[in-house]
Amino acid sequence: MPKKNGKTSPAIPPGYAETLRQLRYSEHTVRAYTAYFREFQQYFAGRNLRYIRPEEINAYIVHLIDTRGISSCQQNLRINSIKFYFEKVLGQERKCYEVKRAKRERTLPDVLSKEEIKSILDATGPDIRLFCMFSLLYSAGLRISELLDLKPHDINVSRSLIRVRQGKGRKDRYTLLSKPLVRKLTEYTKLYKPQEWLFERYKGEPFTESIVSKKLKEAAKEAGITKRVYPHLLRHSFATHLIEQGTDLKIVKELLGHNQLKTTEMYVHIADTFKSSIRTPLDDILESDNEIVK
Repeated sequence: MPKKNGKTSPAIPPGYAETLRQLRYSEHTVRAYTAYFREFQQYFAGRNLRYIRPEEINAYIVHLIDTRGISSCQQNLRINSIKFYFEKVLGQERKCYEVKRAKRERTLPDVLSKEEIKSILDATGPDIRLFCMFSLLYSAGLRISELLDLKPHDINVSRSLIRVRQGKGRKDRYTLLSKPLVRKLTEYTKLYKPQEWLFERYKGEPFTESIVSKKLKEAAKEAGITKRVYPHLLRHSFATHLIEQGTDLKIVKELLGHNQLKTTEMYVHIADTFKSSIRTPLDDILESDNEIVK
């Protein structure tokens, strides 16, 4: 059994991971669900999971909100991992009917400036692996799970494209490969010789999201950036900067792998280009007054 914080973690119930894979969930989802479900098991250690009541599951979620401040997205992912066990593994379809899901928070994300992106990349120093990771998150608009699922042959140097396999929505897509980044990626692959995954740890294991997030946070701090920096912020910045330079919204949608255009439209509200080109009616009034004074 794996250990975490010095404690032995419980084994995932038989059939849990297997059913996820049989239903063709992505490897990222398999890893996330098993990790979240293991936390659920630890919380109810010594209990027979079959007999845990919906109100106890609700109390567990409230506990996570109160003690760890999980977001609405994190809340729903954890509920999904629990529902999957009861409904898909045990066949108890109505077990989690009364478990409360959170409404999605509709807040506009912050973005990094191009200067801040550069300072983060500079802060990686001689670590070419981190430089390539952060560069791909930004230059290709990748989700962290998509970055970690990349294989060496997904990089198409001749066409300057990256193949994203089974991204969110379980569909493949192609996105941009920065031409100046090709040289760095070539250096990286010669140095590290990745086999299964483009970015591997020891023994060929893929990097975890928590490690990449931690390293990015450290680089941002080193660069003197005070705002909260996390992997998805680089994706937000990629989309916003594309729109600011006039890229068609439908092209941005395809590069990001969004199912609906309205999801991509969020970045229009963030982009500076549109805001800076609009005049408030007060401008005309005050400028008119100034003309009269002159």
